[in-house]
This record gives sequence, C-alpha cells and structure tokens, in this order.
Amino acid sequence: MDRTTAGWGSGLLGVVIFSGSLPATRVAVLDFSPLFLTSARAVIAALLGAACLALFRAPRPRRTDLMSLAIVSLGVVVGFPLLTALALQHVAAARSIVFVGLLPLATALFGVLRGGERPSPAFWLFSGLGAATVAGFALIQAGTGSLVGDGLMVAAILLCGLGYAEGAALSRKLGGWQVISWALLLSLPVMTALALATLPATWGGIGRPAWIGLAYVSVFSMLVGFVFWYRGLALGGIAGVGQLQLLQPFFGLALAALLLHEPVPWTMIAATALVVCCVAGAKRFA
Repeated sequence: MDRTTAGWGSGLLGVVIFSGSLPATRVAVLDFSPLFLTSARAVIAALLGAACLALFRAPRPRRTDLMSLAIVSLGVVVGFPLLTALALQHVAAARSIVFVGLLPLATALFGVLRGGERPSPAFWLFSGLGAATVAGFALIQAGTGSLVGDGLMVAAILLCGLGYAEGAALSRKLGGWQVISWALLLSLPVMTALALATLPATWGGIGRPAWIGLAYVSVFSMLVGFVFWYRGLALGGIAGVGQLQLLQPFFGLALAALLLHEPVPWTMIAATALVVCCVAGAKRFA
C-alpha cells in the first residue's frame, strides 16, 4: 500500500470517529457546562496521551516545535471544543452540520498557508461544490438558526482548520499521535485549573447520557480520532485528505438511522452520492 492510499484510509477512519463528536457534545452540554466539558475532556485525553508518551518513550519536541504545538492546542484542544459547546447551547446539532461542511475548505486554505501545499484550480472547484452540497443539505434539514450560535460555529471552524493543518505539517516530523499528545500535555495545566474552577455544583443530577458523551469526546474525539486523522493528513496531503470531512455529516446521519431507526430521506442518498464524487474529484486534483 503506497503512502497516499494509506493516508486516505487513515483519514477516513478518523472522520468516522469524529462523526459522533457533535451529537455527543450536544448530549453532554445538557448536564455539563461548556467550560467544564471542554476542560474535562482535555484533561482526560491529556492524561491518556501522557501515558502513551511515557510508555513508548517518545522523544521530547524541540523548542522550535513549541509554537506549532501551541497553535494545535489553541485550535483543536481549546478553541473548537469550547466554541462548539457554546454554540450548541444556541443551535441544534443538525444545524452545526452546515458549518462542518465548510471545514474541509478551511483545512485546505490553512494547508496552503501553513503546510506549503498548492492544489490545482480543479481541486478548489470540487472542494467548493462539496462544501455547498453539505451546507445546502444541512440547511434544509436544520431549520432556523441563531446569530450567536452561527457566529461561534464560524469561529470554531476557522480555529479547527488551522489546528488540523498545523498539526498535519508537524506530524511529518513528530508523528500523528505524538503531536496531539504533546498538544494536550501543553494545555494540561490551564485545562486542569479550568476544570477545577467549573466543577458541577452537584453530581447527582447528571444523567448517564451526559457521562457517555463526556467519555466519547474525551477518548475518541480528543485523542484516538486524531491519531488516525493527523497520520492521514501527513501521508495523503492536508488539502486532499481534508476533503474526507465532507462525508462526516452523512456518517453521523447514517449512524442515527442505524442505531435510532430514523428514516433516511432520498435527499440524503443523493447528497451523499454527489459528495462522494466531489471527494473523488478533489483527490484526483489535490
């Protein structure tokens, strides 16, 4: 298997894992505050990452890598989780898919600015068409929005795209799981203080779904997913593999249909087919 194929396969697995992030966050913020959820998930993931670094005796990053790790931490450890948790208090999880559809474009843009990539004009055409398809489909399904919630989601997408691109570029030197582990460890002191300051007043009223949501975003969304995602971006290319995020909303909807027996409209099947074509086109011209 060549590097590009391995990268796309690893990236696809990362997207499948990430597809449950927003629904899990939506469930968790029903009982946890956004600040506690953001800090707690980072602390839990950082402890797991630190254990992996110690177990495999990973070398410490150089001082020149610290700024990049800080950008990764700001984008994917703090910025995206916090802003989406705040946004999901104002908008439904379905509407957030509108903005997730813009994430591949943001990742590709920062891949050019921070990763030195130069996709062809045809790539941008397929990427833009795919983003418009996802956003249009989600907009039809989502209903009305909120100015505050929408603004928070836009900011979250920009920070996430930056964190993805920066982490992917750094993964070429350190490795994917090392990057996210060091970024989590870098944020651990601040996140620990924030978690302690925002502890729930009482634990008795927190339901099982909220605990499951916290566990999912801590272990899978914050750590395991990034192991595959950063490896995929580093091997297959930031701009190209980043387009796999276009499939994330449909994985989430398919999961809901499978587990919750929700109906699958024909528009979802048609939109998925078009998005797959766009991803294939983006891969061809990335």
